[in-house]
Amino acid sequence: MSLFARLDRAVLGPRPDRQPPARVAAAIARLQQSSEVLIGWVQLGLAATFATLYTLAPKAFMGESMMMAPVPLALAIYAAFSLGRLILAYHDALPRWILALSVIADMALLLGLIWSFHRQYGQPPAFYLKSPTLLYVFIFIALRALRFEVGYVLLAGLAAAVGWLAMLSYAVMNSPGVEITRSYVAYITTNAILRGAEFDKVISIILVTLILALAIARARRLMIKAIVDGAAADELSRFFDPAVARSIAETETAIVPGQGRSIEATVLHCDIRGFTGLAATLDPDALMTLLADYQSRVVACIATHGGSVDKFLGDGVLASFGAARPSNRHAADAVEAAIAIVAACDAWAGEREAAGLAPVRIGVTVAAGTVVFGAVGDASRLEITVIGEPVNLAAKLDKQCKVEGCALLLPLATYALALAQGLTPPPGAETLPDRRVEGIGHRLDLVRLA
Repeated sequence: MSLFARLDRAVLGPRPDRQPPARVAAAIARLQQSSEVLIGWVQLGLAATFATLYTLAPKAFMGESMMMAPVPLALAIYAAFSLGRLILAYHDALPRWILALSVIADMALLLGLIWSFHRQYGQPPAFYLKSPTLLYVFIFIALRALRFEVGYVLLAGLAAAVGWLAMLSYAVMNSPGVEITRSYVAYITTNAILRGAEFDKVISIILVTLILALAIARARRLMIKAIVDGAAADELSRFFDPAVARSIAETETAIVPGQGRSIEATVLHCDIRGFTGLAATLDPDALMTLLADYQSRVVACIATHGGSVDKFLGDGVLASFGAARPSNRHAADAVEAAIAIVAACDAWAGEREAAGLAPVRIGVTVAAGTVVFGAVGDASRLEITVIGEPVNLAAKLDKQCKVEGCALLLPLATYALALAQGLTPPPGAETLPDRRVEGIGHRLDLVRLA
């Protein structure tokens, strides 16, 4: 890394890894547009504030026509300009030259108001150099930070510094008899001009501008990186179940392979009957459309009942209840989700038949028990999953579901747990005692739901 690159990184922070894509650039533009709306309202508020202060302040020219006085005219022009700028901001139609002109108009308004003080109070121009209203300069400079563009901050600071130097020059040249001093006492008690004070004001304006510009430059890089990372996270989160995504985002430590926790949960397995043969008759687009229709119905039922999709296995869907998000009614939720899936897919089959398409039939199995929920893989590729006997049992019951000729099958122990957790007994539940399930070394009592 070159010296310039190291200095750039140290001062402004790391550069984004890549240029933001079009959608991210559009997001940044929307943020800037909303900032311009906010700036417009602040400008109107400041115009109203200055008008109020000017109206209340005593004046040495009360006999003159107020409409002919320069400050009311300047305030009226500035208010009209700010209103027009605000309207353009709402319509996202602010060219850069208007933005730059707005910066200069802000400073011109403020410095013009300060300049008028010596007329209002009947004093020499050096009088306005002591005005605390100069502090509003920093408000106008900071206001430009809302857009997160360094150029407008620098322009505001430059306009303020140059404007104040012009005000100082005017005061020096048009205040006859006013002393230019180094005595602070003389400065406070008379209209004398203190050299150090004016130097400090200009230097403060410049330094505050540079520091704020530096902060904005660093913040803009961080903002772009955050928006790019946020957009990527939003895209990647679609590959995770929402509950799993929240679990990853909310963890206080980095997720590493081999990390997991043991928890009581329920596993749901669902697939399409005869999918292999059906897939052989469909072209790729039709096949993917069928899977999308099927999975959208299954996933919706799982999410509605608090489950988390663990993975898609072709036409199979594996979901867990109580693993990613602990629950004291995981078995009841899983059975309710399974019943809802069967009902939704039966309705879908009817829709397909009515459209002259082959109906799609499914099988759903549910099993409860102790699972391990955690990360598998290596440091470069992780997967959050559930592992344990309920996962294996739900998969092995899938074949038994076909043997029993039903759409929903679960162990009697899981069904009893679901009832204990608040499941309303569904109609048509049938106990199937002492069944031999392929791959299971002992016989099981099962429950078949219509």
